[in-house]
Amino acid sequence: MTWQGVRVLVTGADGFIGSHLTEALVAQGATVRAFCLYNSNGSLGWLDQSEPHVRAAFEPVLGDIRDAAFVERSCRDIDIVFHLAALIAIPYSYVAPESFIDTNIRGTMHVLEAARRTGVRRVVATSTSEVYGTPDHIPIVETHPLKGQSPYSATKIAADKLCEAYHRSFDVPVAVLRPFNTYGPRQSARAVIPTILSQLLAGRTSIALGNIETRRDMTYVSDTVSGFLAMGMAAGVEGDTIQLGTGRSESIRDIFTAACRVLNVEADIEVKDERLRPMSSEVEVLLSDPSRARDRLGWSSTCSLEEGLLQTAEWMRSNRHRFRPDEYAV
Repeated sequence: MTWQGVRVLVTGADGFIGSHLTEALVAQGATVRAFCLYNSNGSLGWLDQSEPHVRAAFEPVLGDIRDAAFVERSCRDIDIVFHLAALIAIPYSYVAPESFIDTNIRGTMHVLEAARRTGVRRVVATSTSEVYGTPDHIPIVETHPLKGQSPYSATKIAADKLCEAYHRSFDVPVAVLRPFNTYGPRQSARAVIPTILSQLLAGRTSIALGNIETRRDMTYVSDTVSGFLAMGMAAGVEGDTIQLGTGRSESIRDIFTAACRVLNVEADIEVKDERLRPMSSEVEVLLSDPSRARDRLGWSSTCSLEEGLLQTAEWMRSNRHRFRPDEYAV
């Protein structure tokens, strides 16, 4: 199947993964409507960095996922919706949980209601591996119990369950895609890999981090985007949940060591209390079983951690002004 002429809405198109997905859809020939968070200066977030020919090829709309009527208007004449708009910063969810409820839960309901009313062919809703909490067993399969170990993860669990309910109750053609930890160019400075790289690239030899023993399944953004594209076109996935992960897990300490190696630098770790999650809220390990994605989507990750770190570091070198290595970004 081809994306040529398929009418696509991407919510959260101004964000990290959303901007990469929007550009990939344009390259595939899709007719793309890019839903970005309204602001008074007309910025399209990371899409402001897109090449001019890419900017000319998609339709930008500035709005708010919390506005049901605006979401419905944005879904009109659309075939496939990729729903990525969300608040994702776990530390901020401890500070402002109500905003996560409004954006992540109500926003998802608005997309599902809009899809129900406008007759889109498919909604691909974005979940997160954080919904598993610290797993009962690894590798994690999609049927693993869900645990709300942070306000953020609780809102994503609720959003996933809304997708299940709308599919069962109203036959809304929604499928849930559940990426593990995605990283790469444009990721927020608060995330662990940009946190490590920004300090190393600034020449720091003592790197401030939080819990370095937790383990994560790290997927480079181009692999995650290819998973979204596969989910958008796969046959018979409505009502299903499919996770994207490498099937490998590295500790934060291991990721730090790999980053030092690819940059050819030496540094030490300094654990900072303010960077630690509450003890019972910390997810100790995330490790995916990628077999369902392989079987249902024909997808598997192709980028190694070392290659992904190097590509991310090269991008960060060209965007040093965007990072403040001495500040902790919540």
